[in-house]
Amino acid sequence: MVASKEHCYYCFEVLVKHLDGEDAVEVDATEVLGDGADAEYPLFVTWNISTSHRGRNGGTDVCLRGCIGNFSAQPLGDGLREYAVVSAVRDTRFSPIGKHELARLSCSVSLLVDFEDAAHPLDWVVGEHGIRIFFRDPRSGKAHSATYLPEIAREQGWDHVAALDSLIRKSGYAGPIDDELRDGLRVVRYRSAKAKCTYAEYLAWAESRLQGDAGDDEEDDVASAKIPAEDEDTAVRSVIAGSP
Repeated sequence: MVASKEHCYYCFEVLVKHLDGEDAVEVDATEVLGDGADAEYPLFVTWNISTSHRGRNGGTDVCLRGCIGNFSAQPLGDGLREYAVVSAVRDTRFSPIGKHELARLSCSVSLLVDFEDAAHPLDWVVGEHGIRIFFRDPRSGKAHSATYLPEIAREQGWDHVAALDSLIRKSGYAGPIDDELRDGLRVVRYRSAKAKCTYAEYLAWAESRLQGDAGDDEEDDVASAKIPAEDEDTAVRSVIAGSP
């Protein structure tokens, strides 16, 4: 399956419900995703926010606001509904997203595919593969793991070693990093199908959806108001005569 803007629209729909104090379970995934709501994938939901600062390319700077997902495959309707909220309000690196931030948000959905063990820690392609590392603290034996989605190393301008070192720190490991530690990493590489939309795009989609529903309701009203041919004369006489 290819990730689509509909996946992102659904995440916005869920988040808006949550921030309004409503139950996100009421957002029917099949109405937005169709049969794709039952397709099962590991996934991540990412929220970014535009700032008032100018980026290097002259556009508005964008900052990460939350990113959480799951490596266990689950139905997209359930997974997107859960992680749209979890990534927005439970990413401990950030304060919970507030309703006042909606207009500046963008949402990305990454569906994860093609998992395989790397032959060695550098056996992956920057910008093509996401990586997940596993290792133990050589002193305490504590297990550590962390992941970066495929686009992260490229966006940060990292090579393989810089990305691995950053992941080691992201995992919570505070000890020294050397070649021995790097060489002992277990690395799983994967790819992702990714889609993105802004809040403005979500609003335009929601408005068109409302207009479509209104049109359907009007057609239903017209259809229900049709009068059987054999009753037409009686109905016309009643209307003209002012009868109930």
